[in-house]
Amino acid sequence: RWCDRQYCDGADEHRLGLAMPEPVQDMALVVSAAGRTPPADVTAPILILVGWVAWLAALAAVVRLMWIGAKFGMAKWSGEDFDHSVVEIALVVIGGDGSLTGTNEFRKNWPSLLEELVATGDISAETAAAHPVLMVTGLVGSIDNDLVGADMTIGTDSALHRILEAIDDISSTAASHQRTFVVEVMGRHCGYLALMAAVAGGCDYVLVPELPPGKDWEEDMCSKLKAGREAGRRESMVIVAEGATDREGNRITADDVRQVIADKLGEAARVTILGHVQRGGRPSAYDRWMSTLLGCAAAREVVSMEPGSEPVIIAERHNRIRRLPMMEQIAATRAVKDLVAAHDYLGAIQARGASFGRMLELFETMSTPPAEPATDTGSTPSS
Repeated sequence: RWCDRQYCDGADEHRLGLAMPEPVQDMALVVSAAGRTPPADVTAPILILVGWVAWLAALAAVVRLMWIGAKFGMAKWSGEDFDHSVVEIALVVIGGDGSLTGTNEFRKNWPSLLEELVATGDISAETAAAHPVLMVTGLVGSIDNDLVGADMTIGTDSALHRILEAIDDISSTAASHQRTFVVEVMGRHCGYLALMAAVAGGCDYVLVPELPPGKDWEEDMCSKLKAGREAGRRESMVIVAEGATDREGNRITADDVRQVIADKLGEAARVTILGHVQRGGRPSAYDRWMSTLLGCAAAREVVSMEPGSEPVIIAERHNRIRRLPMMEQIAATRAVKDLVAAHDYLGAIQARGASFGRMLELFETMSTPPAEPATDTGSTPSS
């Protein structure tokens, strides 16, 4: 929203100068009350219960925020504080396919929401007529880098840095003890993080959702690990995406890999599941400046959109800022897992982009130890 109001510092008013709706205030009080420090004589079970109440209250506030913001925010604008210099209402949503799909549904339901507010007397018919459409655009914030049509999503580069830092730390202790480590990284339907970390970290084997291994994958993996040790490696590293499966759709977990190594190589491998540490920490320089560029482009997009325009995702593709049709790209992204389920692995890899396929080929070459040169056992011809 663009308006002429000055920022204000009132405790019950947000930065645009509009008073916080009472239901939002009440919800904030619930969360605040649940999160207060209890008396010292409260027992541990009660502390745990209070913590869960606070968490659930906060979750409920987040889930209902969009609806409450629209309904009671419009009600407030309809009163004497309504600023008639507001010419349009717009949302720039940062999230994954679920957030962007919900945004599109909210956009489509906007007229019916206005009708409900007019019917209940929360806003006037004139106010509803002045804001007939909701302008939306999207930015993909996902460490999985799973948006079809985009080269890199916000957060991916930072997560990859975090994974490589962990791999570097693990490699030193693995080499000193001559051990094998199995590292599980995030990627439920997309193997970008696992693949790029395996290449950059010099790992021995990788399992990604887009290319489930064949039925003899256990023998293939163990033969490569054994050949690597025979070639002089002091440690071995296997990267597993959390969504990795075999070709029948059965999950392959890091613990499954550990057990295979124990059974076939007689080695006690160690498992490290990085988990949510991949989502935290300092953002990389790339994520900082790229998200700034994308955010600027998204703001310009909602300013220039015409009523009835289809929503778009602002993304980076081929080193350029691109406008991608929102629902078309979300449908293509969700279709990748269907391609895998239909055993169309080439289609799934191609959907991830040409560089994904090239990196798979590169990793296969890098992770295959050189074969021993053949020795000539025959007699040497006499001169």
